[in-house]
Amino acid sequence: MTASRLPVSAYIICCDEVGYLGACIESLADCAQIVIVDSGSGDGTLALIGDYIGKGYPIRLFERAWPGYAAQKQFALDQCSQPWCLSLDADERLDDTLRQELGRLIAAPAGIDAWRLDFRLSLYGYGYVPERVRYGAAVRLTRRGFAAYATDALVHESLTVEGETRTAPRGKILHARALPLEEQIVKEKTYAGLKAEQLLRKGRSPRFFRLVFNPPLYFLKLYVAKRFFLCGWPGFIHAATGAAYAFMTEAMLYQKHRAAKRPDDPDPMI
Repeated sequence: MTASRLPVSAYIICCDEVGYLGACIESLADCAQIVIVDSGSGDGTLALIGDYIGKGYPIRLFERAWPGYAAQKQFALDQCSQPWCLSLDADERLDDTLRQELGRLIAAPAGIDAWRLDFRLSLYGYGYVPERVRYGAAVRLTRRGFAAYATDALVHESLTVEGETRTAPRGKILHARALPLEEQIVKEKTYAGLKAEQLLRKGRSPRFFRLVFNPPLYFLKLYVAKRFFLCGWPGFIHAATGAAYAFMTEAMLYQKHRAAKRPDDPDPMI
C-alpha cells in the first residue's frame, strides 16, 4: 500500500466473492477509502474483508439486504466521502497501467466530472483477451455528487453524470471471472429475465423484427466489430452466448407481455 493515498473512494457490492474479492481490494491499495457493501455472504467473504482491514486497508464495511443492483450500488456510492468515486465489481481489478493513470485522471480540470474506463475480459479456456479486442468502456470514475444510478433499473445499471465525461486513454479494468458455458448460460438467463421485466415496465412491446434479428446482429457485433474472433473458439462461444442473451431477452419480453395483456387484445407480435 502507498503511504500517500489518492483522494478516491472505491466502492464494491458483493455476496459470496471470497475467490475474487482479495485481488480486487489489492488493486485499490492507492485509494484513500474502499467502501464494501455485502448482502449476506456465507462463504468466508466477510472474514476475508476483516483480514484486509487488519492489514491496514481503508475499508468501510456495510452489511445490507439485497435491494437490487442499482439500489445497492447507489447506497454504496452514497457512503463514499472522497472527492472522486470509483466503481468496481468484486471480480474486477485495475491493471497496473490504470493504477498509474488514476492520479492523472482525478487531476482533471473542473467541468470534467467522469471518466469512462475500458475493460479486458477473461474468457473460459483462453485467459485475458488481446488488447486489440474492443469490449467497450463504461463510466466508472466520477466526481462525488455529480453522478447517480437510476434505481429503477433491474440490471445493467449505469451512472448518469452531470457535466462532461471523457474516456481514459490508457489502462483497463480486468474482469477476472471466466465461467464455463453451463454457468454462463444460467447467468445470461437471469440477466435476460431482469432486462425483459425492465423493458416491460418501461412500456416496450415485443416486435418480431427484434426477436429474429437482434441475436445474429448481437453476435456480429461481438465477434466481428469487437474482434472476439481473435480469441478462437472461446471468442466464438462468447459471441454466441451473447446472441443467446439477446434472444432470451426478446423472447421473455414477448412471453411476459403476452401473459399480461387482456385475452381480447390482438397478438402483440403483429
